[in-house]
Amino acid sequence: MERRIVDSLKTQKNDGALCRRELLTRFAGFVGGAAATCVLLPQSGVHAQIVARDDPRLHTEWIEYPGQTGPMRAYLARPKAEEKHPGVIVIHENRGLIPHIQDVARRMALEGFLAVAPDALSPQGGTPDDPQKTPPLFQKLDYPATVKNFVAAVQYLKTHPLSTGKVGCTGFCWGGAMTNQVAVHAPDLSAAVPYYGAPPAIEDVPKIKAAMLLHYAGRDERINKGIPAFEKALKDASVEYKIYIYEGTEHAFNNDTNETRYNKEAAQLAWQRTIAFFQEKLKT
Repeated sequence: MERRIVDSLKTQKNDGALCRRELLTRFAGFVGGAAATCVLLPQSGVHAQIVARDDPRLHTEWIEYPGQTGPMRAYLARPKAEEKHPGVIVIHENRGLIPHIQDVARRMALEGFLAVAPDALSPQGGTPDDPQKTPPLFQKLDYPATVKNFVAAVQYLKTHPLSTGKVGCTGFCWGGAMTNQVAVHAPDLSAAVPYYGAPPAIEDVPKIKAAMLLHYAGRDERINKGIPAFEKALKDASVEYKIYIYEGTEHAFNNDTNETRYNKEAAQLAWQRTIAFFQEKLKT
């Protein structure tokens, strides 16, 4: 068990273009459940996708798997060769399964994983193209059923013909909170990496069987106030965990489509740690 703080992360320029700026205003409209801890953040178009949709090294497709509420639509990405790989669930923020998260799934696939990014809004017809229509759909979600929909993705990946049977989960903001819930409710989960996610109920922490790697932004008071109690509960339950706090960063620092929050240095360091963690826990 380990806790580390990353000091002196400097404000980065985004690909030599716009500098990170302090966000002057925050969107009001919080959405239900754990999403109340996540601010609805504006999406910027200044960043191109990192891994192209048609990258020849990958196979990608839209799939459905059985969830608590019915068929769950999801984006699947894997290495091109039909070989077995560990599975990783990638859970989106509270803006739904947008192209950025599909890109993250492709990045994960390039690291040698069978990546699946479910769409939480599948029961509502899926993530709409118009982002203004997304918040009301989140408000309509049955949160306990939504948790079960993501837990069902663990079984889907565990039994997939191209899976080794080991499964991890990562997510961002709303998806970070959901990753914590998957860790609580899926005993077959081997590893979980929530990014700045709200913790589960303290009484649920002893149910966690997965190894945990927790990423937090330094300037994220709403989320970070839950760290001490969560860490104590993890220790008391003898759950394997590491915590990293990236000082000087904002909530959503990993989102390279959000010029106001993205911190390149912190995002790259967190990603390196995430991949190393999944390599250790899922491939050995």
